[in-house]
Amino acid sequence: MTVTKEVSERQAREFAEQAREAQWRQPSFGKELFLGRLRLDLVHPHPSGSAESTEQGEAFLARLREFCESQIDAAVIERDAQIPDKVVAGLKELGAFGMKISTEYGGLGLSQVYYNKALMLVGSVHPSLGALLSAHQSIGVPQPISMFGTDEQKRTWLPRCTEEISAFLLTEPDVGSDPARLHATATPEGDDYILNGTKLWTTNGVVADLLVVMAQVPKSEGHRGGISAFVMEADTPGIVVENRNAFMGLRGIENGLTRLTDVRVPAANRIAREGEGLKVALSTLNVGRLSLPAICAGSAKWCLKIAKEWSRERVQWGRPVGEHEAVAGKVAFIAATAYGLEAMLELASELADAKQNDIRIEAALAKLYGSEMAWQIADELVQIRGGRGFETAESLAARGERGVPAEQMLRDMRINRIFEGSTEVMHLLIAREAVDAHLSVAGDVIDPEADLSRKARAAANAGKFYARWLPTLVTGKGQVPTSFGEFGPLATHLRYVERASRRLARSIFYGMSRWQGKLEHKQRFLARIVDIGAELFAMTAVCVRAQRDPEGGSAVELAGAFCEQARVRTEQLFDQLWHNCDDSDRALARGVLDDRFTWLEEGILDPSIDGPWIAQEGGAEKPDVHRVIR
Repeated sequence: MTVTKEVSERQAREFAEQAREAQWRQPSFGKELFLGRLRLDLVHPHPSGSAESTEQGEAFLARLREFCESQIDAAVIERDAQIPDKVVAGLKELGAFGMKISTEYGGLGLSQVYYNKALMLVGSVHPSLGALLSAHQSIGVPQPISMFGTDEQKRTWLPRCTEEISAFLLTEPDVGSDPARLHATATPEGDDYILNGTKLWTTNGVVADLLVVMAQVPKSEGHRGGISAFVMEADTPGIVVENRNAFMGLRGIENGLTRLTDVRVPAANRIAREGEGLKVALSTLNVGRLSLPAICAGSAKWCLKIAKEWSRERVQWGRPVGEHEAVAGKVAFIAATAYGLEAMLELASELADAKQNDIRIEAALAKLYGSEMAWQIADELVQIRGGRGFETAESLAARGERGVPAEQMLRDMRINRIFEGSTEVMHLLIAREAVDAHLSVAGDVIDPEADLSRKARAAANAGKFYARWLPTLVTGKGQVPTSFGEFGPLATHLRYVERASRRLARSIFYGMSRWQGKLEHKQRFLARIVDIGAELFAMTAVCVRAQRDPEGGSAVELAGAFCEQARVRTEQLFDQLWHNCDDSDRALARGVLDDRFTWLEEGILDPSIDGPWIAQEGGAEKPDVHRVIR
């Protein structure tokens, strides 16, 4: 039976704080936005890659498109719940597993922009394909080795990653977003480490050749200890895949539960220093998270295509349904938001390629916003198609209609709100970065454990900071009618962004003043703060993209429509910052958990299969335990 590692809330927060990047070594558009400063100079003119990278990327996309059209049947993946071997082999031959790997190590060396375009393309065929490629390259072996590996590790592992599949093993049955409670251990023994533990939801883990594993190194003489990252062969003795997990969506992914028992790994396979594993993971995700909004943007564009065709062809009450305002509003939302998601993704990707900005906030906002909005888009598509949206593509085709997998899209999109940081965790992660400047100067003022001398110094520093900063939040370019004139009809929206960013910064300050150290517990307030920032970033992205978009007037029209919709959402969020039912909801939830309303559960049956909520190590033995090899 697993011994639960007891960790207090404060210890868990301090643990996570130690792993985050504390310094801002490069400018950040997102950080400035939350401080009330619209640093348009950081994103305008819209950054763009070299002509050579564009030519290389377009050539690969053409090959990939031809392969997807001629060699992949999405219905087969959905029916068999598995990506066919020939498809995997074909992707390897194309070089799709080495898109992000430098040409120096045999990869294609594509830019982040074109890597994301490729994920959009394959994801539109079947999202499981996007998950296969992104789990391998965005969080699997290539990314952490490229960022933190030694020259020898790069020469050893990266060439193999162009043709072999890798997986990332962090999550455990009892450990999700709280790594301080990590159970897996890596015990030093001579020049090796001995790993033991269980890893859950290991995307690609069922068929992987290579693994990145996070495990806790005990602190001892000569070892600083802490969570550390290791790369290893998946067929190393002691590694067993005990279960291939099945889900409501992404039916083609090879995701499982992996047990490690006395797995011997050479010390040379450790990535970075002991205790830096969580930093490796978080840094990897800063850019790696962009793979999810890429798949979301591609799915949104597919939903737009289907929504347009159906709304034009389906006739009710003498008119196409798209001409009825109730449906027209949904079509407009899908079209505008699809443009917004792609613009947000493209801007964040170009910034990642340029390597001149710190994009931790922008990438996180793109992931958060993309996953939430793509889910809404898929839901609206199902609603537009009505009963046919709820019916499976296979059933539609069986009775002679076009097999449109709208319900599958809804199922497949749902996981993105959980993958690589749930919406709730992303809100907290981004909020922490958003208030970083305040905590840097005033953290000790609100820290209950800080002594009086620390509080006094912090108060003095805070006084100086706020004396300079607060006056800048009163007036700005957004109040000057001629500001941002080069953006034409979109200038009014950028003026709104500038004003709203200052209002957002004031709201953060008011929240800190009102709740001080208790602000970290006001998670719904912080979530709305982050959601406002996401809308403002998205509005900026569509404006700077539309200005350079070759589609000209139609792009400006889409951008304008998106901004109008985003402004409505933003105003609602601002209002909800101070007018909400957060306190009563929290009290009600406490009552539910204390069994005050069990009478409400009467009159139902629970069809759940008996068993513990969370599987424990050392439970009943499973027969025929084996590693699944394709």
